[in-house]
Amino acid sequence: MSEVYAARRDRLRERATAGGSAAALVSRPANVRYLAGAAPRGAVLLLGREPGGGGDALLCASPPSGQIAEGRADESLRVQVLAAPAGDPAVAAADVAAAQGADSLAVEEHDLTVSRHRALASVAPRLHLTDLNRAVEQLRFVKDEEEISCLRMAAEIADQALGELLESILVGRTERHLALELERRLVDHGADGPAFPTSVGTGPNSGRGGHRPTDRRVEEGDFLSVCLGATYRGYRCEIGRTFVIGTTPADWQIELYDLVFAAQRAGRESLVPGAECREVDRAARHVLVSAGYGDGLAQLTGHGVGLEIDEDPQLAPAAMGKLDACVPVTVEPGVHLPGRGGVRIDDTLVVRPEADGGPELLTITTKELLAL
Repeated sequence: MSEVYAARRDRLRERATAGGSAAALVSRPANVRYLAGAAPRGAVLLLGREPGGGGDALLCASPPSGQIAEGRADESLRVQVLAAPAGDPAVAAADVAAAQGADSLAVEEHDLTVSRHRALASVAPRLHLTDLNRAVEQLRFVKDEEEISCLRMAAEIADQALGELLESILVGRTERHLALELERRLVDHGADGPAFPTSVGTGPNSGRGGHRPTDRRVEEGDFLSVCLGATYRGYRCEIGRTFVIGTTPADWQIELYDLVFAAQRAGRESLVPGAECREVDRAARHVLVSAGYGDGLAQLTGHGVGLEIDEDPQLAPAAMGKLDACVPVTVEPGVHLPGRGGVRIDDTLVVRPEADGGPELLTITTKELLAL
């Protein structure tokens, strides 16, 4: 992996140099991990001008812990621990860049606070600060096969955890209890941890995006919607499913489920290299709007995933840009009827050309409407 990280840093170095900067400072944790292999708490990455990374360093306020959650630092990268634990690694990095003779430093302005930006300018007043303009996020957009394999493993773990839950007794248990059990099962199966707070909604809470589990208990006849994800080696996936508890689904439940399933299928089938992001959203959204459920739909019908659970691209009506091959995204339409409940179906897929079989489905738990 050292060669992979070094190549990523060199690509960023080329962008920074082309923009007129002698050095670059990366502070956003996911970006640090992408380029360095690890992101200890508060760490920043300094890239010098020289190809090959002779001036590159990972600066930390305290020694890396080696915990799974922060990753394992590239062994070829110099790690510099601040003498004063209370110091700011970003400020220290600016000082190092100035000492190395840099006259300009590209920073992630979208990540830095105003006060931190001012501190950088004060410690090295001769450094001209420029903006990296989300250059690392652009590099992260298309995943390599090693990254996709991590996402594939995360999806397998999430599928296992969800499958085991479905085999247990659910009636009478609370949303909160079920969410905690799912997160425990994720770790039991090898996840770093949950990719985001697990959502479990029952009855009138089902189908609500981002629902926080409550003490409501599962009852027969309820819709049960679950949205969870696993993190594996830093990479995050997402899966959402909806079921009926303990009885044959009612007609309105079958009708609503079939509608959301059709919308999700339309979105999945639109995932081809070169497709406009807003057209993928439109394919899924049109099914729901045509059926009279346009009001109250979520702003997004999907988004990118990777080292963060919500990355570019965004699948939304006003989204710009197009999909590329090897871009992982979620497709997650849903409908919630106030007071009754609703349906969410959510998969993580990787965009692939038709010659390679089309979009690769990572989350494979059945989407059949099961009565549990």
